[in-house]
Amino acid sequence: MESDDLAGRLRYPQLFAPIELAGRRLKNRIVHASINTRMGRNQEVTPALLNYYRTRAAGGAAMIVTEPVSALPWQTVDYRVNVFTDGGFAGLCKLAEAVESHDCRLLAQLQDRGRGRHERGRNPHALGPSALPDDLSWTVPHVMSSDDVERLIDHFVEAATRIRRAGFSGVELSAGHGHLFHQFLSRWSNRRTDRFGGSLENRTRLLRRLAAGIRAACGGDFIIGLKLPGDDGVAGSIDPSEAGRITRSLAEPDKVDYFCFVQGSHAHSLHMHIPDMLGPRAPYVSMTARLRESANGIPVVAIGLITDPAEADALLANKVGELIGFGRPLIADPGLPLKAARGREADIRYCVSCNTCWATTVEDQRPVACDNNPRVAKTDELDWWPQPAAKRKRIVVVGAGVAGMEAAWIAAARGHAVTVFGASPEVGGKARLRALLPGGEHLSSVYDYQMLAAKRAGVRFELGVVANREQVLALRPDAVVVAAGAAMSWPRQLSAKLGSDGAVCDLRSLMWQLSDFRGCDDGTAVIYDHDHTSGTYAAAERLRDIFGRVVIVTPRDRIADEEPLVTRQVIYKRLAQRGIEIIPLAEPSPASRWEDGVMMVSNVLSGVTREIEDLALFTYSTPRIPDDALAEALVDGDGDVDVHVIGDAYAPRTLLAATQDGHAVGNRL
Repeated sequence: MESDDLAGRLRYPQLFAPIELAGRRLKNRIVHASINTRMGRNQEVTPALLNYYRTRAAGGAAMIVTEPVSALPWQTVDYRVNVFTDGGFAGLCKLAEAVESHDCRLLAQLQDRGRGRHERGRNPHALGPSALPDDLSWTVPHVMSSDDVERLIDHFVEAATRIRRAGFSGVELSAGHGHLFHQFLSRWSNRRTDRFGGSLENRTRLLRRLAAGIRAACGGDFIIGLKLPGDDGVAGSIDPSEAGRITRSLAEPDKVDYFCFVQGSHAHSLHMHIPDMLGPRAPYVSMTARLRESANGIPVVAIGLITDPAEADALLANKVGELIGFGRPLIADPGLPLKAARGREADIRYCVSCNTCWATTVEDQRPVACDNNPRVAKTDELDWWPQPAAKRKRIVVVGAGVAGMEAAWIAAARGHAVTVFGASPEVGGKARLRALLPGGEHLSSVYDYQMLAAKRAGVRFELGVVANREQVLALRPDAVVVAAGAAMSWPRQLSAKLGSDGAVCDLRSLMWQLSDFRGCDDGTAVIYDHDHTSGTYAAAERLRDIFGRVVIVTPRDRIADEEPLVTRQVIYKRLAQRGIEIIPLAEPSPASRWEDGVMMVSNVLSGVTREIEDLALFTYSTPRIPDDALAEALVDGDGDVDVHVIGDAYAPRTLLAATQDGHAVGNRL
């Protein structure tokens, strides 16, 4: 690794420069920020959790901050590792050894959610500084007494000593994102009148006492990091000015070894804490640079939608911070540091900032998954390349979208002769269309990586060709992978005659037609939304560039149901900013006077109708029907062909499903 460090310092002199925290050397400036993996079981370290962190350490990160651990007796979440007793101590030791043996510092994150909750329902066991409802779940916590706070501090200090004994290098105290420490810091959520509330000194007392207690118990060579709210997006709470005052009050170099500033809270600003591709790149930069001035020389971790090593190096050069927090990018590719150091940037599977990782762990309550990394936490995940197949085969892949491309490059890398037919002149399928719409730019990295890997593996392409049975069989394939995608269905609420002349088409087809259109129309564009994924709303923004009015009509009681909460919040915000109207619980009515430019919509519950006038465009985004006709023709024919149907051609699903399907079949062939 030493030679890689040297190469990295030559390519990215700031990013690969060493630094010391609490007297402990970090070989570079790359920190794996705390991210939920949901891989623990029974509050113990599992093989999957061990693989996950070991792989990121082996991939070249200099420091890893774990997901929150269970450090308090009442923290009984199954997937969070227990550090409040010695019950899971052996697992902690294994985890520390697995990471630290790769010259990577391992820190455990300490926090409690307090009243904060974004899952459905309320938290009946919540504790908090004051009897005030959480802004999302409306959970009202039990108010902690002063003695409760003192016991809390004692529990955390005891947990920190156990963490040190296990071989960890330190802890991070998470006081952002609307969790308990954040609630004590904020004037909005802390209405106490005792020594832990009121003045700034009192509101920061819990954290100051806790940091001092851990330092006294664990020593000067134990890293203590503070994650603080830089801007929580809640009126009357913590903005950057207040965050600066909080930082100055906590910036004691003998107690704190680094700061990390984040945004958002358990409120309508929740989306700020995990910025996605619908917003600007690196949105925390100016805030972080400003707050660094209040840090009293203590190193600062720059974080928030930073995905590229060159971008990270420039931020360090510009003194935004001393360290870079890569969370999601190291889920997408644990080897990002090593690849950057070795000049292999083209081999990086970049984070697309889609927040699938957040959705799988928080909303789906499953272990973390990634749209661009189908091998998360596998033992061979790091810098994975397929193993050669026992027998070389001729493989035909029909469809050059994400599912087909993933299958194609892997099959070719295993030694098979692979030909890909793609109906479009370029690869990417619907992901390429989404990349052309607002907020979709990062998605191109998925199929860009696949194309580079396919070229490296020797895939042959026939693009701009709608393959039929005869063309496929002419290649005498041993196996055919059908990944032809799916098409939006005609809305059952509408007469088929309406679309018979081609004047009305589905939203996806319309977006291809308008990809280069720069005209304008003062009329109204209406989208009938039966889809509820982000692409529909990105298309609505594109239509707003053209039409004077855009209206989304949906039979559900809200939009974006298929998106995680953090993405849904951003979608609502962007549509409101663009003046795009939403009519929920409604569908097109047979009473519409299309020829007069009047669309009638009726409430699905009451039947009450309303008019949308000056209609210039109507389009629909609806459930998709698989394009599996070729698969049926191949199976029903006389040939003995091994046929695999994947991606949307099997069943319309997500980008995550597309990469996973393609990855699985590519390895099976």
